[in-house]
Amino acid sequence: MNTCFRCWAEIEIEAMRANLRTIRSLVSSEVRIIAIVKADAYGHGLSEVARQLDRDVDLFGVANLSEARIIRSTGAVAPILILGPALPEERQTIFDEAFIPSVSTVEEAAGYAKCVAPGEWMPIHFVIDTGMGRIGSSEDEADQIFRAICAMSELRVTALSSHLPVADEDENYTARQLERFRALGAHLLPELQPVTVLNSAGVMRFGKRARAGDLVRVGLSVYGISPLEDFQDKFRPAMTLKTRVVLVRAFGPGRSVSYGRTFVTPRKMKVATLCAGYGDGVDRHLSGQETDVLIKGHRCRLLGRVTMDQIMVDVTHLQRVESGDEVVLFGRQGENEILVSELATKAGTIAWEIFTGITKRVERVYR
Repeated sequence: MNTCFRCWAEIEIEAMRANLRTIRSLVSSEVRIIAIVKADAYGHGLSEVARQLDRDVDLFGVANLSEARIIRSTGAVAPILILGPALPEERQTIFDEAFIPSVSTVEEAAGYAKCVAPGEWMPIHFVIDTGMGRIGSSEDEADQIFRAICAMSELRVTALSSHLPVADEDENYTARQLERFRALGAHLLPELQPVTVLNSAGVMRFGKRARAGDLVRVGLSVYGISPLEDFQDKFRPAMTLKTRVVLVRAFGPGRSVSYGRTFVTPRKMKVATLCAGYGDGVDRHLSGQETDVLIKGHRCRLLGRVTMDQIMVDVTHLQRVESGDEVVLFGRQGENEILVSELATKAGTIAWEIFTGITKRVERVYR
């Protein structure tokens, strides 16, 4: 490892491939996988992840046009689904570069139809809002909007789409939501029509209900973190976030640590300063929450508040700690492991935010 790195993320591509194999084992063999790589592939690095996983997935899913273009710039050839609504001025490029848009309204569809070259057609995913309240036609209006879109010869609906807001929290609600969506899909298209609705938690709970040709869009689980604790042992975290010790000092009792003096040493302590902070993605809400890091395979407690560039930890129990020693902020070191989901719980947030909060200052190293 290059010793000039102060804070870096080691990313294991083979772990992602193993996770994709696990996901495929949870659905039938004819279900297609959309790997969600928005937000810089959940902080793992969009360009490299797309280039490496191009042959392992059926589609990539992104939030917007700019992310789709980054994928294409790597030479990846898998189809790309744009999950979010496009701006009007982006629609022509989406058609020209053969991306698949998600469409909720007649107005959006008509805008895309104007972009289609004579004699050609454009695939779209028609989105129905069954409970997320973010994009999609309402269930009451879906039939009317769908018929209007189908009347546009320039467009072809290649999948019906919806989103599960509580697949990881409320299994009963999600089961009813899936039933409504399936019934509505059967009404709109009596012939078998692919749908994309199951996210990572949905695959874990309802994957066997997916039919041949359906698409599942999986994000967090690709990167090795399960939204359902019971499934975590089936997945391999792909990222280990590391930093280094830069100072080790002996403190007597009564010494305050970090802003606000929220921690004062109760006794003699050995304190290490690490060169990572919220400027790198160490969530400030981890302050005062019994947060640990790993040094020499042992848990060491965070002291005081997280600052922009540094954090301080208790290393009193370690025999020898020196400047330059490697520290794991999350991931495995020796026999111990700290999962992103553990940090998310302590910070009062979600694993998705921890990943996407890792900044550009952090080097990504692939292996």
